Amino acid sequence: MTTTFLEHVRSRLALHELRTGQGNPLLILHGLGECSPSAIPGIVHGWQGPVFALDFTGHGASTVPVAGGYTCEALMSDADAVLAEIGPVTLLGYGLGGYVGLLLFGSRPTEIKGLIIMDGPGLDGGGGRPTSPMLMRVSQSDLDGSAPDPWALAELASDVRPPSYAADHVRQIQALSGMDIAVVVACLGRPEWLTEVLTSPVVVESDVTTALLTFSSI
Repeated sequence: MTTTFLEHVRSRLALHELRTGQGNPLLILHGLGECSPSAIPGIVHGWQGPVFALDFTGHGASTVPVAGGYTCEALMSDADAVLAEIGPVTLLGYGLGGYVGLLLFGSRPTEIKGLIIMDGPGLDGGGGRPTSPMLMRVSQSDLDGSAPDPWALAELASDVRPPSYAADHVRQIQALSGMDIAVVVACLGRPEWLTEVLTSPVVVESDVTTALLTFSSI
């Protein structure tokens, strides 16, 4: 594994190249509180192109900022920095990484060559609608600068994900990506945002092996 550090806003992002190869790169986006795998997951061994994995801000070997302030859009910006570094990619996102991947795909519909959404921590977030306000608290004893950042766990586990917001991103994908099948849902979880996404004709349910075959030739 080779690790490159990308300077992005006030963070150093750890981008891991798990394997070299020829063809379309695959970028793995981890779940909430996790980090990039240290070796290629067994399910992607058949992918012919290079395989990369990103540690989001506050996770793995990337910067742990002071005082939180995490949003899914900020993590999307992390992944966008990878696009600037290595160019168009196919995304494989676990849990939170799947949702962040959808936001990135909708924002960069011509630069993403397919998205696979997998089960993992942070898939649901805080639900599809606002709830009663609450004051988040993180124990000072836990704020030792190590990853995962407790603020990331608290804030990203409670972020509101309106189904209409996810649908707007899928409409961008459908209109501008030029792909008949653009998003593959290969998970069991069905939060409201994902149920809404599945109503789009460019989103299908499938297993991850079939999904990787679908996108590998793009």
